[in-house]
Amino acid sequence: MTGLPPEPDVLIVGYGPVGAALAGLLGRWGIHVLVVDKAPGIYTAPRAIALGNEALRILQGVGLPEGAFATVAIPFVRMHSPRLGQFGAINSAGSVDGHPKLVTFYQPELEAALRAHAEGHPSVSAVTSVEMLDCVDEGDAVRVTLRTADGGESVVRARYVVGADGASSAVRQRIGLEFEGDSYAEDWLVVDALDVPDNIDHVEFICDPDRPTPHMVAPGGRTRWEFMLRPGESRQEMEADATITQLLAPWAKGRPIRIERKAVYRFHARACRQFSKGRVFLAGDAAHVTPPFVGQGLVSGLRDAVNLAWKLAWVVRGRGAASMLESYDHERRPHAVKMIDLAKFMGQLVMPQSHTKALAVHGTMALLRRLPFGRRFFDELGMKPQNAYPEGLFVGGGERGLRGTWFPQALVRDPSGQVFPSDEALGGDLALVGLGVDPAAHLSQAALARWSGAGGRVVHIAARGAKGDAEDLEGRLVPGVGPHGWCVVVRPDLTVLHDGSVQDAERIVTESLGLLAGPG
Repeated sequence: MTGLPPEPDVLIVGYGPVGAALAGLLGRWGIHVLVVDKAPGIYTAPRAIALGNEALRILQGVGLPEGAFATVAIPFVRMHSPRLGQFGAINSAGSVDGHPKLVTFYQPELEAALRAHAEGHPSVSAVTSVEMLDCVDEGDAVRVTLRTADGGESVVRARYVVGADGASSAVRQRIGLEFEGDSYAEDWLVVDALDVPDNIDHVEFICDPDRPTPHMVAPGGRTRWEFMLRPGESRQEMEADATITQLLAPWAKGRPIRIERKAVYRFHARACRQFSKGRVFLAGDAAHVTPPFVGQGLVSGLRDAVNLAWKLAWVVRGRGAASMLESYDHERRPHAVKMIDLAKFMGQLVMPQSHTKALAVHGTMALLRRLPFGRRFFDELGMKPQNAYPEGLFVGGGERGLRGTWFPQALVRDPSGQVFPSDEALGGDLALVGLGVDPAAHLSQAALARWSGAGGRVVHIAARGAKGDAEDLEGRLVPGVGPHGWCVVVRPDLTVLHDGSVQDAERIVTESLGLLAGPG
């Protein structure tokens, strides 16, 4: 067969949102990518529906402009008990790093936008109706056997392979990695509908032990319900029109509701012991599956994509040692497991399946929310693990606690008067950022040349009213991140790699480059 690049830099198996985001990120750096998917087109059954500010910021970095796909900003998440009424609420109004804290979206529309963006890069080739049959790491490359819809087979040798092919990942099975964790005993009926009378504008959890039901608004006049199945109820019975009509009766108010799609799912909480093996990596549901109770499944997959993409790109382009890739597992797996644990905790908290337990848990939660600690923990999601790494590809230590955390985003203005988010000033590259001072003035020409050769750029973010590459209009970066005269090395995935006084810029650059170069 012809038409498939025989030796791509990176082969991505799976063209869902994680695979498409990864392809788009790699394409931005000119990496030759082949992405394949065994499905002929975008899957339209109910799946992810919620994204937080971190995911929206990642999608911004991928290259999706605001408005590339429709969203509904969610002002709050309410939790209702049949006995206690509203016993809990999460404040999701406002924004973080320039993006709403929580939105709902329509996944097929997001996938279409991500695919169009990825395929706009000349170095990216995407082919559907292609199934992966075999995957063998040969040491210097990975030999992958593919079969197309016409039954033909082709062998591709890629420098690296990423399995983004979902929870039943063929890539994961071929390299011999197994899921660990629980398969929930509960099945859930997911219903997406249109033309719902008096639609809500938020997310609510109806925490009835007899039938727990998350309920939420979504773009395009959509509404989603998730009904937990009772013991003995079958998929066929629950997906029947008569059953769905009965379940939706409290919201229909005697009027017809147009059902867009319906499906029964079993929720899982699983993660691999490792997210990579040799030259093969796993991302998204292929590496970890998260219950939907805190809307972190797709978000975790997007975190995988942005973390892995720049490391692959830097290694392929010779800007860093292959040892950089080891940090993908070290950084992403612990955080993904924490998110799985949070989702399991929230599921137990808002969806207990006995009336006695529900009364005890929900009553306790209502009482705790009266205390400042309880409000921070529940209402402001203080329980949510921060997007920070205890160890990984960054220089340890640091007096300000920035290293291994995400660099914040704020509105900035360039000398021409244009206003834009500060991530755009960093350009999606490795960046030495001076806060209130130009770090280039503290670097030798040799250090600047080495920095540029490693894909680095130098950015001077000035205080408001001062001159620089970008002027901090909100005061969040200067002096919000560091005092005047501080500099920060920010990785392309927005993680702080190093920081310190600009007087030490030469040493900071040298140590940062040494970390990318690996031991020896």
